[in-house]
Amino acid sequence: MARKSKKPINMSALLQTTTGTLAHIQTKTNSLTILADIVRQICPDLPVDAWHIANCRQDTLIIEVKSPVWGQRLQFERNNICNALKTSTEGNFHQIEIKVNPQGFRQQRHEVTEKIRAELKQSAPVTTEQANSVVNEKTAKQFLAIAKNAPKGLKEKLEKLARVAGKR
Repeated sequence: MARKSKKPINMSALLQTTTGTLAHIQTKTNSLTILADIVRQICPDLPVDAWHIANCRQDTLIIEVKSPVWGQRLQFERNNICNALKTSTEGNFHQIEIKVNPQGFRQQRHEVTEKIRAELKQSAPVTTEQANSVVNEKTAKQFLAIAKNAPKGLKEKLEKLARVAGKR
């Protein structure tokens, strides 16, 4: 009986040699992350949780955003993104389709607030008002953090929002 080799098999080599569903999923995932990096380089001011690459079909890249505001921001950079995609993918992608999908992002936000409330309940008995005040304080801190790098007019408005969120 032949002995089995004790040398471990390299998983990346195994995935590259196969042509099945797993290899197809891996190549598509890798290409989507590369495309997401391209969009992130062109629009570094977009928050990570505001958009994601949903899919790519034929010559179209589909980007989902959580609000029309971020969709409009991507519309402004559409030509730059298309040009970068053409050069980096050797002409495979020519179009960008921007879709607004608030439902896909709403669940994530709900999970975060529930997680914060669960942590607060574990530490001490807390009312809903106290939990909301902690969430509002975090929001105020986030507004102030964003305001540090914002232009003058936007900075004043963000600071005003932070004061309002901190009072509640």
